[in-house]
Amino acid sequence: MLGFEDTRPLNLVIPLKQARALSKHLGIDTCGQLLQHYPRRYLQYGKGTDLREMEEGTTATVIGWVENATPISNKKNPRRPIYRIEVDDGYQRVAATFFGSTYAQRVLKPGRRVMLNGKLSFFRDSPQLQHPDFVLLDGPTQATGSLKQLMHFGQLEDILAGREWLPLYPAKKGVSTWTIMGAVHAVLRDLPPIEEPLGFTPIGMLPLNAAVRQIHEPGPDGPARALERLKYDEALSVALAMGVRRADVAHRRAPALPRVPGRDQETLLERLPFELTHGQSQVFHEISADMSAVKPMSRLLQGEVGSGKTVIAALAMLQAVDNGAQAALLAPTEVLALQHARSLTELMMRAGLPTRVVALTGSMPAAQKQEALLHIVSGEADIVVGTHALIQDSVEFFRLGAVVVDEQHRFGVEQRDQLRAKAGETTPHLLVMTATPIPRTIAITVFGDLSVSTLKELPGGRKPIRSSVVPEFKPAWVARAWEKIREEIAQGRQAYVVCPRIEGEGGVEEVAAYLSAEEFPDSEVAVLHGRMKGEEKDAVMADFAAGAIDVLVSTTVIEVGVDVPNASVMMVREAEHFGVSQLHQLRGRVGRGGYESWCLFHTLAEQSSPSFTRVQQVAATTDGFALAELDLLNRREGDVLGTDQSGLHRTLRLINLVDDLELVERAYRDAGSIVADNIEFARRATANFVAEDFEYLDKS
Repeated sequence: MLGFEDTRPLNLVIPLKQARALSKHLGIDTCGQLLQHYPRRYLQYGKGTDLREMEEGTTATVIGWVENATPISNKKNPRRPIYRIEVDDGYQRVAATFFGSTYAQRVLKPGRRVMLNGKLSFFRDSPQLQHPDFVLLDGPTQATGSLKQLMHFGQLEDILAGREWLPLYPAKKGVSTWTIMGAVHAVLRDLPPIEEPLGFTPIGMLPLNAAVRQIHEPGPDGPARALERLKYDEALSVALAMGVRRADVAHRRAPALPRVPGRDQETLLERLPFELTHGQSQVFHEISADMSAVKPMSRLLQGEVGSGKTVIAALAMLQAVDNGAQAALLAPTEVLALQHARSLTELMMRAGLPTRVVALTGSMPAAQKQEALLHIVSGEADIVVGTHALIQDSVEFFRLGAVVVDEQHRFGVEQRDQLRAKAGETTPHLLVMTATPIPRTIAITVFGDLSVSTLKELPGGRKPIRSSVVPEFKPAWVARAWEKIREEIAQGRQAYVVCPRIEGEGGVEEVAAYLSAEEFPDSEVAVLHGRMKGEEKDAVMADFAAGAIDVLVSTTVIEVGVDVPNASVMMVREAEHFGVSQLHQLRGRVGRGGYESWCLFHTLAEQSSPSFTRVQQVAATTDGFALAELDLLNRREGDVLGTDQSGLHRTLRLINLVDDLELVERAYRDAGSIVADNIEFARRATANFVAEDFEYLDKS
């Protein structure tokens, strides 16, 4: 990452025992890694946490002034006198009681500044700490209990002197926040001045040297300016890497694939049974213009489920075919790949076009797969639709001119680049599509190497989906929801029932058994979940698409799946267990025909709970972009991007994608100027980025 490096082994700077603990429990082996282990929050007088909102038994840390102190005789054990003090942290008073501590009684006098750390309890709703560890903050001192760990790293007076802000670090059982604080102090003590990675300090910002020191040991003004600078450097790191990617692609050459009058693309446009929406027309012209140039197109098309992305993709692929090139469409599942192949074939046939569509999936019989490979390498296949099987070495294209990636969040940068590499010396044009609306900050940070097009309006004939919350605490509403599904089935429609789990109470198996026996005894009920074999899942989805199943009880495996226009109602069971974007994505499985459709969000949540409110918010709007912002606000970016399974946490440790949009935008503007002026510098600055730094692109 752009910034500073301190490769000194930690065991050469701090005691060996503590260095080993940091390595074992936190994976920290160098001084640089330790300095990038940032505080999670700070303690400051007057800015204390309301302890009444914390759970009893939680470890609490308090800094403040001793207001009064009272010795209390201990009749049961006179040798263990009781000493009680009250500490004012500028927000509240906290009582602390010590048993048999002559040291506490000697030094904890009114007027002393102290830090307490101990288990929280309550007496008549007032917070108190029983025999907490403590250290004085205003003079010669010793530490007690866990705070003694600070003494491994130098004199307490040196470590704590003049501090108005005390950092609290993400810690683990084997490594306390005090060990980390002491280790950081020791590292900073011997840290040489940090040079500016850009050669200058960005206007209005702290020098990096000051920022690194103040994030850990803030002065009287606190850590705000240090945070600003380090957040900026994080954003700039990603922005430079993205800028280099964009520049590298721009220097490659793609086959120029302009529109060819009178050919298949124009014929399809003329023979479509509907008019393109204004948004579709605009996006089509953007893509068409990109493909006409020798600079490879790299464009993200985001649009609501049902906004008409597929026809845009078809028109883009025909533009390649009209120029004698092939197009490939990469889909995340075999079911979806085969659906795309069928729908594209039908689209071409209805328009009277000779375009040949070939499917390639991993589970195809060997003979069928071999035939498909021959059609691809010979150029007989105009459009190739497949899964990860397209990336395999055995797949060779005759002349690959355009690549379309469906449901971008299921693939990584490396996978799409592998497919593009099959074009040989040229770089095919790339269109990636997603039905998951992307907040602006994520679009900037995650898809910074792509131009973004957006489809917001739905094609004509689509009726909006009506959404309702069905709380379990209103049994009549639940009964009415089942009745609504029966009414839809009676009209020849189909229904989804989505469950949060496979087994146990409220799982797919239990709910399906209940529905078959009680609610829909005369209807065909089937189950679908991730533990089923691929062939089983495909068969169930095929039967549902063909109308042989009335009610499909499923997990979220249907989130990205086959279009079933006849499905007009969905019930999401225990909707509080799903994320905002996920609920919206699920809802998009219905309303794909011309029928009025319903999505019923069942919930076990209490009426006044945040979970209930969140479900209500989803039900209140079908604007996926508004819901994406809500999702980001509710869950923060780590969950939204799936960073538990990726490397984003390594790159964006401080940036908050909800609050830091302005800072991110500045970093991307500055990165653009740097790449334009000195791309080699930008390349060197991001040379230590490894593949994991970009893994978050796979999950977004």
